[in-house]
Amino acid sequence: MHERLKNYALVICLFVFLFVCIGNDLHLSPGAAFMGALSGTPLVIFAFNRWCDGRYRKEEAPTEEPVSEINPLRERL
Repeated sequence: MHERLKNYALVICLFVFLFVCIGNDLHLSPGAAFMGALSGTPLVIFAFNRWCDGRYRKEEAPTEEPVSEINPLRERL
């Protein structure tokens, strides 16, 4: 429960951050800044999850096949 609440709070903080940054930097109306933050929040979350997932996959050790499956391949060569 605590982890889920923390994730929701982080999403809300990201939305507010994007709302303020998009609204101020691009000099948009409040409605346009809201729509930009509303569409940008899922994109940032997706990109961050994709980036972290790829980083963890590289750090994992590759699984090796059992020796019995590797030896027949070597005999064919």
